[in-house]
Amino acid sequence: MTIRRLCAVLRVRGKTELLLVILFAAGFAALPVLALLPSLWGFTVAWAVTYATDEALHAKAPGFVRRLATLQLSRTMRFAVRTVMLLALADRTDAPDAVLVTGLAVLSAHFLLVMMYSALHHAIRRRRVLPVIVRNLDMSGIDVPEPPPAYLYRRFLRKLLHLDLPAHIGLIIALASGTWYFAYAGYALTIGAALAALAALLGQFRSVRAMPGRDAVIGEVNRQLAGYRPEVALYFSFAAVSRDFMYQVNMWIETLEQLDRRPVIVLRERASFRFLGRTRIPVVCVPKADDLAELELSGVRVVLYPGNAGKNVHMLRIAEAKHVFIGHGDSDKLASSNRVSKVYDEIWVAGRAGRDRYRRVRHAISDGAIVEVGRPQLAPVRLHADHVPGPVPVVLYAPTWEGWSDDDCHTSLIPMGVPLIERLLAENVRIIYKPHPLTGKRSAEAAAADRTIRELLRADEDRHTADDARPRLQEIRARLDELSGRHEGDDAQQLRDARAPGPDGAAQWQELHAEWHRLFWASRSGARHHVILEQLPTLYECFNQADLLISDVSSVVADFVASLKPYVLTNAQDLPDAEFRAAYTTAGGAYLLDRACTRLPEILRSVREPVHDPMAPERRVLKEYVLGPDRPTSMERFNTAVNDLADKALAERAEDLVTPIAEPTAQPIL
Repeated sequence: MTIRRLCAVLRVRGKTELLLVILFAAGFAALPVLALLPSLWGFTVAWAVTYATDEALHAKAPGFVRRLATLQLSRTMRFAVRTVMLLALADRTDAPDAVLVTGLAVLSAHFLLVMMYSALHHAIRRRRVLPVIVRNLDMSGIDVPEPPPAYLYRRFLRKLLHLDLPAHIGLIIALASGTWYFAYAGYALTIGAALAALAALLGQFRSVRAMPGRDAVIGEVNRQLAGYRPEVALYFSFAAVSRDFMYQVNMWIETLEQLDRRPVIVLRERASFRFLGRTRIPVVCVPKADDLAELELSGVRVVLYPGNAGKNVHMLRIAEAKHVFIGHGDSDKLASSNRVSKVYDEIWVAGRAGRDRYRRVRHAISDGAIVEVGRPQLAPVRLHADHVPGPVPVVLYAPTWEGWSDDDCHTSLIPMGVPLIERLLAENVRIIYKPHPLTGKRSAEAAAADRTIRELLRADEDRHTADDARPRLQEIRARLDELSGRHEGDDAQQLRDARAPGPDGAAQWQELHAEWHRLFWASRSGARHHVILEQLPTLYECFNQADLLISDVSSVVADFVASLKPYVLTNAQDLPDAEFRAAYTTAGGAYLLDRACTRLPEILRSVREPVHDPMAPERRVLKEYVLGPDRPTSMERFNTAVNDLADKALAERAEDLVTPIAEPTAQPIL
């Protein structure tokens, strides 16, 4: 318990990271003491421990290292402390003044060269930032210089600071042997290597002067867009963007690829561009509103918005297009029927439940603006009738995140997540734990509960993973990233590497995607539990593995309804069943779990003994109400909605061109 409490206080995961932190702190605390004693061999050991643990923490606990920087204990400061303590040790052991003065001068010059290198690196990086980044457009017509070599450009500070090692080692050897030649040799190596690195980067700086300017980049992107002639745009922005938010876009990619109209994806933040999934659709990332205004999007007739964000206004200004809010899932949360949606021409929902949800916003959203299009993404979800359960029930626990407020309908993690997992562990079930990507972003309590659940499940998960499958899984992931068009490097490198997708990429991606999932589940067939935190395996593949879902009020539940499998909604506030079901549509086919989880054994009986599944008829009724009818398919309905709205926009545009704008009638002055 003490170790767990220490891990929580220091915000590290497990005993290994805690041991590294303790060694790191002890090493730095010992440096001044051993320097002043003086104790050469004790200092050398502490010095080596600080170096080794510093590097290990960067690899294993980067969050802890970032927190050190907020306390003004940055990497540069830690290197400076080691240097000062070493010089203090040399002074206390009566090293010659010439050695001390030269060492101080050399190591000071080393830090000065690091500062100059950092300034030069910043200048190169700033020049290589472009107004537009693209994927799946052929940008070979514009000349973009290659980036500096990785050994000069990436993680440069880490490499440069370590150039003090020759000087440190030389001085330590000199202090031990009394032969001062070693100190001077180390000094020379440190300063020579730093000067060589700076000279090499200066040569790279000359090449970035050939970077194309803003007008040239936007002009070439517009030429490519004019050749492609996009008709439908998916537009996405999020203020606190990271990979955690990109699920809102990635869930729509396959649907867009099946449209009759030519789609394009428009993103606004560079970070989101890097975490976009595989697609053959042209993608344009434009961080600045002024640059977005200059893009050639005049042929776009329908703009789709998966999220509400302030930057949406930069696209909403296009009067010739029709603007549609499609969201990123049908949920019973209040945020899923937002008054802000009134700014869109239409709001597309999965089924009649979505239409009824918007009726809560009285007099704000017209019923005629609501269009039921189904959920095309749910095609991979297998039906309960096609599912073959294993000998041990599989329970998927997929809690939602804590949200932007403390709304009662949000995550169950804080009030009951850990007790729920403990109760499940007491049952003979396998657990798949897949938290929301944003879990713990706002609430420390949610983050702590999430860490505790991972600790409870992960030991068993890791112990049963087949090591022989990992190389192939990594190989497939690398190839999937390549087929996704993901490229390492900065804006300029990604623009330089951008090409139109090949004809066979989509089929190969689908085959590798299916192979990855087959191999993943087969390699973990001996595992009792799973913690799923990455994009793979997908949520819907987890659906297909599960016999039962336990979740909170969220779009995950609405999507799971498509499988017709039994599912559980957490009732953390212990509301009366009738009141809870009246408040949340998806509760109509759910088993309700109280905060103390006393109903859990009876709920699990519905999986172990399917004849005792009284909610099965309710789920069949609810499926059509929430997701719409099975025929025509969701993809057909969505495609029809796009075509109809695009035709409407085109007809209105043609009417505007032939109908003159009436001059205002002068009113007499009374």
